[in-house]
Amino acid sequence: MKICGPKYALCGLILSVWGIFQLLLMGIFFYTKSVALIEDVPFEANIKDTTEFYGAADRGYKQNAYNCWIAACIYLLTLLLSGHQFYINSRSSLSV
Repeated sequence: MKICGPKYALCGLILSVWGIFQLLLMGIFFYTKSVALIEDVPFEANIKDTTEFYGAADRGYKQNAYNCWIAACIYLLTLLLSGHQFYINSRSSLSV
């Protein structure tokens, strides 16, 4: 069943590959607690000491890493849908 045309399917393929690549890398960097990404880690407003800060930072880094990996999985589903549409469109253009 056709949902989109060949150009839209190809665009979806390209964007999905880029999204998977970027989000997997960002997830790895969050999981390894990259200092460059500290601005993207959510913190509570009332942190009293350093141990509480480090605990909150660890939880934030881990949660952001999981969020990136979940988003990469969603992009994988988009890649599969776009690939299927690209295949269907290329098959129908050959039989015409």
